[in-house]
Amino acid sequence: PICDITSFYLKPHDKRPIPSYRPGQYLTFKLNIPGHAKSVVRCYSLSDAPRDEYYRVSIKKAAPPPNTPDAPWGLSSSFFHDQVNEGDILDVKVPSGAFWLDVTAGEPVVLAAGGVGVTPMLSMLNALVDAKARQPIWFFYGVKDGSELVQGQEIRSIAESHDNVNVVFCFSRPRESDELGRDYHVKGRVSTELFKEKLGSNNYAFYLCGSGPFMQSLTEGLKDWGVPDEKINMEAFGPSSLAATRPAEKEQSEQPAQTFNVEFSRTGKTLEAASSMTLLDLAEANGIDLEYGCRAGNCGTCSIALRSGDVKYEAGHDVDIEPGSCLACIAKPAANLVVDA
Repeated sequence: PICDITSFYLKPHDKRPIPSYRPGQYLTFKLNIPGHAKSVVRCYSLSDAPRDEYYRVSIKKAAPPPNTPDAPWGLSSSFFHDQVNEGDILDVKVPSGAFWLDVTAGEPVVLAAGGVGVTPMLSMLNALVDAKARQPIWFFYGVKDGSELVQGQEIRSIAESHDNVNVVFCFSRPRESDELGRDYHVKGRVSTELFKEKLGSNNYAFYLCGSGPFMQSLTEGLKDWGVPDEKINMEAFGPSSLAATRPAEKEQSEQPAQTFNVEFSRTGKTLEAASSMTLLDLAEANGIDLEYGCRAGNCGTCSIALRSGDVKYEAGHDVDIEPGSCLACIAKPAANLVVDA
């Protein structure tokens, strides 16, 4: 596909019924990738309404960062795109995740996605349609241009056949071949100002999924607009999770930046770390190999023992943290630390 995103349909190899899930949840994969001694754990959102016969995930092949074009492509996404074939057996946990939509609630809904954050929104939209929901549904989807749309025709078809579904495609840098009104509706990004213009009222339940900056700007804008916290539901993806709430940011900004010593007891390295850096980022920057999956506190793969010291979490997490442990992907030092890694 043009946008280098492929949908994979998973069926149980033992022919037994598959557990259902709530729209917005994800699957956790344990991948045995050739050339890697350890299994690799990754989480991918389900991208369709719950079905009895299959799960669907839509995975983008992750390109190297623009500033390091010679870096390797994404490990797990490349494995799916280049090595997974029809009939292969994959090790998958049952669906999980705290980011989901209740299709029976009946309240007006806004689904706002940035980039590949659209995948759980597709699940929510399809589930609402399957449930014959009649409340107003708005689907805001921001990408760079038409080449990055995921399931664009599927989304358009739903809007055309359901008068309560409204779709707004936002292209930040449309191509010459992208026609306003035909291929997209707004030149620019998804924003709270756009919500105000299109919705006219904040009486909606908002579901947001995208990069950290995408959701940071929308969350702050929605709160300024008077949307209650309980009506703002969100999930970040990738290494950038949503930053702290504004009160915490204010408190933090009044304090000077702090650094702490972090001792990785197994590797024998003691490193200086800023209080704004996660333990996973610190480890990766210094050649220490830690297992991880979602990088957002959702799967628990990165849990490591905390021998001494204290950590802080500025993002929510979807797994229980065992006493004496921490989630390296979102844990930041709050004191000098010794961790079992």
